[in-house]
Amino acid sequence: MEDHFQLFLILLAVLAGTALLARRASIAPAILLMLAGIALAFVPTMPAFALPPELVLLVVLPPLIYSASVTMSWREFKLSLRPIVLLAVGCVIFTACAVAAATHVLIGLPWSVGFLLGAIVAPPDVVAPLAIARRLHLPRRILVVLEGEGLANDATALILYRFAVAVITTGTFSLPVAAGEFALIVVGEIAFGIGVGWLMLRARYYSRDPQIEITLSLLTPYLAYWIPEHVGGSGVIATVACGLYMSWNGPLLIPSATRLQGVFFWDLVIYLIEGMLFLLTGFQMRLLYERSKAFPLHDILLVTALVVGIVILARFAWIFPATYLPRWFSKSLRQRDPSPPWQWVFILGFTGVRGTVSLAAALALPLTLSTDDAFPFRDLILFVSFGVIFFTLVGLGLTLPRVVHWLGVTRAGRAEHVAEHEQEIAARREALETALHSLETMTNDRELSEEVVRLLRARHEVRVNQLPQSLDPDQQDSSALGIELTRELIAVERQFIHVLLRDGRITDETRRRIERDLDLEEASLANREYGELPL
Repeated sequence: MEDHFQLFLILLAVLAGTALLARRASIAPAILLMLAGIALAFVPTMPAFALPPELVLLVVLPPLIYSASVTMSWREFKLSLRPIVLLAVGCVIFTACAVAAATHVLIGLPWSVGFLLGAIVAPPDVVAPLAIARRLHLPRRILVVLEGEGLANDATALILYRFAVAVITTGTFSLPVAAGEFALIVVGEIAFGIGVGWLMLRARYYSRDPQIEITLSLLTPYLAYWIPEHVGGSGVIATVACGLYMSWNGPLLIPSATRLQGVFFWDLVIYLIEGMLFLLTGFQMRLLYERSKAFPLHDILLVTALVVGIVILARFAWIFPATYLPRWFSKSLRQRDPSPPWQWVFILGFTGVRGTVSLAAALALPLTLSTDDAFPFRDLILFVSFGVIFFTLVGLGLTLPRVVHWLGVTRAGRAEHVAEHEQEIAARREALETALHSLETMTNDRELSEEVVRLLRARHEVRVNQLPQSLDPDQQDSSALGIELTRELIAVERQFIHVLLRDGRITDETRRRIERDLDLEEASLANREYGELPL
């Protein structure tokens, strides 16, 4: 126990240092964290640590999926549902079949084992692709499709994984039965996830206590995930449905105090989970290296290279026809959703980074069959899964920025970013105008005193004046200067409050209340930094 806690502290320190280095080097932290985990694994005094698959699949995956679902726009998810389903279901099945066929024909793996391997390495990760893509200021549609695919594809892969394991252990398979079970799981989990979201949202509404509400929010993904997973489903679809329901229905029911505290809490939780996952994934290299001594290195590298090539090519082979063929055959689809530029489709195909869920699925394979025979090709599946994760994360992750620059995709992303900020300013202005009309109504209906009305109008005028008239360079410079000077004034106030506390003129409790107001005001300045647009 002590060794594990020491390892946890070491990993925390490495996580912080590696994240800082990644920021300085402008490299996605996920890449450096995995490389750091590999290097750390071979430190002589470092204790070995086998990543428990249940830790990933039952403890880590639910909050990751739930958090991503809550932050995702249901409206954008619905508008991009067709490409998301084509990738999260169709591409995963196609890739699993391609891996099964290639490994059976070229290296002689049994069909069932090849399909199992394909199901493990088919789904891109829920975290890694977005962790890399968001740094590149890609168009919003690409990010939405990647995020939606990452949320749903684990469900498809884990269901295929269970079917494949059942075939290997029992030797029987029925396609109609499997298809019926798949459909039942999808429908049942969607209904269950919405029900959990409705129940937890009402419980949080009636609790009216930020600490209790945040505790309930932490329980929500596990309630949505564990029960379907325990009865034979994936748990992923229910968690996604629950998160999307909370995202769409929660804003008007969750109090501001809970929302403010919850954002900081969940940001830290997800940051630590993601960082630890990539570190621990790399950390498994030592155990895999020790097991690999029983196999010829040439065979391991050959199979890994084959599977890496298949999963990359299969994604491209699927995504281009899936994007353009439906539009060629459907005029209504073509008019409603015109064909995207081929560069966008290429980026979607290139961003097929695998992650920890694939490794956890490989580690979760049983050691023996029901006949007490060893599970066939288990170690080979484990080695290849790690190799696919490594080569897609490091190889595709490092080359993606160059590909994006070469294709010129960031130009559209920059234009979208500017348009989004302009829409935000317009929305803020309209909301303030609506509030002003409401103030006039309240003044007439409630016979408010002139002093109260004057204070409310002054607050309104201050907020209106904080909005830039436009995003032209001169306005951006003026806005940035105003924000910087405001930060300096807040710092002066904070320093003076500290002097008052030190001289005994105020209590610590008073200082905390004043400091909280200053912190909230300073944090709100980040929402008004419209000048920092991507270059």
